[in-house]
Amino acid sequence: MKAVFRPLTQAHALEIADEWKYEGIYSFYDMTADPEDYEGFVDADLRNKNDHYEVLENESLIGFFCVIREGASIEIGLGMRPDLCGKGKGRQFLKQILAFIERNYEFDKLIMNVASFNQRAIKVYHSCGFQDAELTKRSSNGGIYEFLTLIKKT
Repeated sequence: MKAVFRPLTQAHALEIADEWKYEGIYSFYDMTADPEDYEGFVDADLRNKNDHYEVLENESLIGFFCVIREGASIEIGLGMRPDLCGKGKGRQFLKQILAFIERNYEFDKLIMNVASFNQRAIKVYHSCGFQDAELTKRSSNGGIYEFLTLIKKT
């Protein structure tokens, strides 16, 4: 997979938010599951407070990510198209995103937060050099959930 990165278009933001539906426990990541997250993603003015990118392969939308600058650190949020999840493509997807960020941003560490039940993603993040930092409880999707913060230092 050779990914192409472009600024996230409004059309693709709406496609991701309205049409991408994940199976089983991963439906937690459906944009429509959390009205606040949904609004922040589909409203271009809110979304553009951070850098959002679409990830394409052969001109087909396969994912997205955002870069949230926090001082000298960068927090990354990302998503892969639901039909591609669980098929062993996550590590290569993340490695290409990390290479893009390393080429285009200055930072001292990268931060990712993931629901602690998502062991599939945690395994990918560990394989790309992220280390567990802390477990916290956060309000999301109308409830309180446990999240794992992972950090990768430069």
